[in-house]
Amino acid sequence: MSEPRVYIRFPEERDAAPLTVMYKNNREFFQQFSPHNAEEFYTEPYQLKMIYESKNDALEDRRYSFVICLKEEDRVIGSIDLSFVARGVLQSCMVGYSLDQAYNGKGYMTEALKQVVQYAFDKLKFHRVTGEASPRNPGSIRVLEKAGFQKEGIARSNVKINGKWEDHQVLAIINPSEHI
Repeated sequence: MSEPRVYIRFPEERDAAPLTVMYKNNREFFQQFSPHNAEEFYTEPYQLKMIYESKNDALEDRRYSFVICLKEEDRVIGSIDLSFVARGVLQSCMVGYSLDQAYNGKGYMTEALKQVVQYAFDKLKFHRVTGEASPRNPGSIRVLEKAGFQKEGIARSNVKINGKWEDHQVLAIINPSEHI
């Protein structure tokens, strides 16, 4: 297997500026498939606040945020989160991600997603990770499938994007080390 070209890590204070730039530069691209963020989202103070919150969320087992870094340049090119953490009999979470459009189509997101899923299963002991993507975003569905997720169905009228309720393809991956 070839050496990974990207790595994931928890965000640090120094990531606020590159995350702000990435979100600003990709705002229109991301808004095609995701709910709009408030104006403050596109500011460095807000991104710094989100980094601080992510540390607390991880400590309290609510959400796990990561930045995706290109190894070659040691540069932040995206973000990926495990949210909607459910423990007890579910042991599940949902993955969401964003990648700078300039790096799309190169397999970076698939690599990062595989690393996050490995972390979710090995370190966080989740049984199941779900992902959802707009059927209008076949690239995102392909990323999930290449990372081992399987289609489960359509969540009808699931997310309001650009003022319209949209369906989402639901995919999931089950921890292979757990036997049912």
